[in-house]
Amino acid sequence: MSLNFNSKEEYILEDERVLIRPLQAEDFENLLPFAINEPETWRYSSKTAGSGELLKLYINDALELRKKGIEYPFIVFDKKANAYAGSTRFYDIQAENGALELGYTWYGKDFRGTGLNKHCKFLLLELAFETINADRVGFRADARNQVSIAAMKSIGCTVEGVVRSNAPLRDGSRRDSILLSILKDEWFGEVKERLKEKLQ
Repeated sequence: MSLNFNSKEEYILEDERVLIRPLQAEDFENLLPFAINEPETWRYSSKTAGSGELLKLYINDALELRKKGIEYPFIVFDKKANAYAGSTRFYDIQAENGALELGYTWYGKDFRGTGLNKHCKFLLLELAFETINADRVGFRADARNQVSIAAMKSIGCTVEGVVRSNAPLRDGSRRDSILLSILKDEWFGEVKERLKEKLQ
């Protein structure tokens, strides 16, 4: 079954902890402090935004890919901290296959390990499976990024395997990527309720 997805739709997600809305060009100012002050954020990222110039390219690229219906970027606002926290997106959107990936997720250092990510993932997975009608939501990360892998497992992802040397890094080397996923029947079967119980 194909996705019920429209890249022109303004998907806005919200609960008591977080507001997730479509990324806009004007969000450059909201994300600039992370680009300038937190270089470690981009350590494992193939798409870096580690300077003002790179952040502009990062946002412009994301918005162009949204226009093409390939990706859909969001900005994340932490209501508890009353501050913008980072960004995430749907990507590799395969409407005909009923599948998409959820990733390019990053948060500023003050927002990591606070429970914010679980709220974001719950809302985004709910959107993916219950509105967009995805059959599969995939995830991937640098196989060395144990923090990210642990976070994905904690929300209910199943490890599928490792793709070797599949993405270039900024230093000219290449990374192995670990692939994980959640399937629709898993979401409705137990993943949704387990993740809901972890929200704080």
